[in-house]
Amino acid sequence: MATKDTAEDRMRSHMTSVKEDLMTGVSFMIPFVTIGGIFLAIGFALGDTEAVFEQTGTLGWYFAQVGVLGLEIMIPILGGYIAYAIADRPGLAPGFILSYAVQQEPIIEAAGLLVGFGAEGAVAGFLGAIVAGLLAGYVARWMKELDVPGMIEPMMPVLVIPVVTTLVLAPIVIVGLGVPIAIVDDALTDFLSGLEGSNALLLGAIIGAMMATDMGGPINKVAYVFGTVLVADQIYAPMAAVMIAGMVPPLGLALSNFIAPEKYSAEMYENAKAAVPLGLSFITEGAIPYAAADPLRVIPSAIAGSAVAGAVAMALGVTMPAPHGGIFVVFLSNSPLLFLGCIALGTIVTATVATLIKPDFEDRIANEPQAAD
Repeated sequence: MATKDTAEDRMRSHMTSVKEDLMTGVSFMIPFVTIGGIFLAIGFALGDTEAVFEQTGTLGWYFAQVGVLGLEIMIPILGGYIAYAIADRPGLAPGFILSYAVQQEPIIEAAGLLVGFGAEGAVAGFLGAIVAGLLAGYVARWMKELDVPGMIEPMMPVLVIPVVTTLVLAPIVIVGLGVPIAIVDDALTDFLSGLEGSNALLLGAIIGAMMATDMGGPINKVAYVFGTVLVADQIYAPMAAVMIAGMVPPLGLALSNFIAPEKYSAEMYENAKAAVPLGLSFITEGAIPYAAADPLRVIPSAIAGSAVAGAVAMALGVTMPAPHGGIFVVFLSNSPLLFLGCIALGTIVTATVATLIKPDFEDRIANEPQAAD
């Protein structure tokens, strides 16, 4: 019996350690999310929302470029600092590089061709970065514990461990994560195309759920591209569902954080203040710090709110001809009040679900292993 209790204690301690590693990655990522989202929102506000990236040299273009850079770099930062939390400095570079690699479409496409599958346009998103960071961290930490000759030991943290860790894990992470995502990506696109026009409520719910599932990752991208392609065909209702659903997760989780701060760390409370403008700007990535810290509770909460918001928007026939812009383009909708109402509904649903299913965070998480003694 004592052995069983000891094993359970070790498991709880390990889970607590993983949560702490994730929180380290999140804490380093938050400033990148904030800078990227706010600069991009300013860029859309100053320029033409639909063509700001083509207006080279304008003030709006400048802000948008900086914003995109921040949002692109935040996912590798997440993976890099998860690895750093596990293995310290030797894990940082492998975690960053592997997390960055699975965000690059040409790399994933080449990996797909290597194993005989099409993977065009697929990336692994923040979930891929989490896995890459964890793998890099654990492999690097294992290598740190190896007994090596004295003349090699000084080179281990800056040369041997980073290079070998990256070399060993690159094919596993790129092929193992990127190629399966490409298959899912294609399947989801075909599935959505089959639903077009047949059942507005169901289509809206599916689009909404996809926007919240990985918050800027490949599943989110499939739904977004689906909406933008239809805009080109002058079909505007799916784009409204996409935009509304994409705005809900940061707003809903921020609202939950504000009304129940005891369920989140103090760091997350600070992130909530940034998540509001990010959500209003249609930057779903503002919810990633919450999802990375507690995915099993946060992701279902976000999916629930976004699915409801997307379904109601489609059922009510709300439209949006702009492919981006969030609150700054609400006047382009056929019904701005309904557009805002759907956002509010989804926000309330996400906040309610998250608040109900999340336990109190601080002392309870920290004392979990001791409480079991």
